[in-house]
Amino acid sequence: MGQSRPYRAKALVVEDDPMQREMIGLLLEESEFDVIFCESAEAAELVLQGNGDNVVLMMTDVELAGNMTGVELAHVAKKYKPDLDVIVTSGKPLRQRLPDGVTFWPKPWAPLDVIRAAETTASALSSRESRRSS
Repeated sequence: MGQSRPYRAKALVVEDDPMQREMIGLLLEESEFDVIFCESAEAAELVLQGNGDNVVLMMTDVELAGNMTGVELAHVAKKYKPDLDVIVTSGKPLRQRLPDGVTFWPKPWAPLDVIRAAETTASALSSRESRRSS
């Protein structure tokens, strides 16, 4: 019999820069997240449509491959999953309004910021789960 794996929260990293994508992914994996990587908002939207139930955190750059921006993706993501923790990041000033509950991080941000965000999301998820089971 195979052993069941403990539940691991999933994070969606949407970034067209491979080095940034890899670094964010490593930080989230260190924080006990399974990570799904996308280069475009369109690919991320497909993930949210098909596998979105397990995704609890999304981090996206504003500038992405494809036609949709990270800000537009944040709006789409919140429609699919209103309780999703979303972080939008950019090296340029933000020119579009973000949906309620979405956090903006100007670049450069510190790797520790990613770890803190992951821990905050995991902690909130854990307390929601414990309330459901009691």
